[in-house]
Amino acid sequence: MTQTPSDVARHVLGIESAALTRLAQELPADFDAVVRLLLGVKGRVIVSGMGKSGHVAAKMAATFASTGTPAQTVHPGEASHGDLGMITPNDAVILISNSGETKELADMIAHCARFAVPLIAMTKKPASTLGSAAEHVLTLPDAPEACAIGMAPTTSTTMAMALGDALAVAMMQHRGFGRENFAAFHPGGTLGAQLLRVAAVMHKGDELPIVAEDAPMSEVLLTMSQKGFGVAALTKGGKLAGIITDGDLRRNMDGLMERTAGEVATRTPMVTRPQTLLLEALGVMNMSKRTVLMVVEDDHRLVGLLHIHDALRAGAA
Repeated sequence: MTQTPSDVARHVLGIESAALTRLAQELPADFDAVVRLLLGVKGRVIVSGMGKSGHVAAKMAATFASTGTPAQTVHPGEASHGDLGMITPNDAVILISNSGETKELADMIAHCARFAVPLIAMTKKPASTLGSAAEHVLTLPDAPEACAIGMAPTTSTTMAMALGDALAVAMMQHRGFGRENFAAFHPGGTLGAQLLRVAAVMHKGDELPIVAEDAPMSEVLLTMSQKGFGVAALTKGGKLAGIITDGDLRRNMDGLMERTAGEVATRTPMVTRPQTLLLEALGVMNMSKRTVLMVVEDDHRLVGLLHIHDALRAGAA
C-alpha cells in the first residue's frame, strides 16, 4: 500500500522524536563539564561542521550569541585557507561530525592541538578521529536517519541542533541571563518589541503636557494643543495629581473657562510604570479604550507619557 505524504511525515516525526527522547535519557556524560568549560571561555565559542553539520553549527553559534555566549562559525574549508587565524587560545571549539571522520575538519583539529585550544566533539562515534582528539565528547545516540534510504542527515542533525539548544539554555541560566539581556540582543522585529519596556518609548521631559492644579482652563487648553496628546497632566510636587482628557472637557463644558485645572481633572487616572512591558501597557490601553497612559514611579512621581501610537510604531501589537 502506497504511503500518503501525511503517513511519511508522521513516520519521520516519530523517528526523530524517539531519537530526541533517547538523547534526553542518554544525555552525554560530558555535558556538565562542557557547560563549565564554555562558561569560562574568555574569547568566543567557535562552532564548525561540514555540509549539513555546518548549517547546524551556524544555528548553534547564533543561539549562543543571542543568549549571552559570544560565538561564531568558521567554515572548515575557509579555515584551511587563512581563517584558522580567527581561532585563538582564548576560544573553545565545537566540531560537529556524525561520523567523526570528516576530512575537512583535520586542519581545525590540528590547530586546536597545536595552540592548546579546548576542543569539543559532537559525534556519534566517540572513538573516531575527532572524538579521540577532543577534550570532551558530546556523544549522540546511534539512532537511524529518518529518510527512506537511511542516509540523508535528518535525525542526526535534529539531535545535534537540539543538543546545541540544551547547551545554550543551560549556559543562559547559569549566567542569570534574563529578559533585559535578551532584549538588548534583540532590538529589532516583533521579538524585540515584545521585550521592550514602557521607558524605551515614552515621552518625557519638556514633551509632557504638565499644568498646575490652579492653572486656568485657558492655559490647560493651550498646553493640550501645543503638546498634541489630547491630555494634560496635573502635578503637585512633581507627583501626578490628576489628568484632563477630551472627555473631561466635554463633561465640564458648562462654564469651562471659569474653572481651574483641578476642578475639571479626573483625580485617579489609570497609569503605568516605566519598567512595565510595552506589550502589557498596550493591552491595558486596548481593554480600557484609552490612547494615553501617564507613566509614574512607585512614589507616583510623573516621569513620562505613553501614547498608543508609540507602542504600535514600536511593533507591540
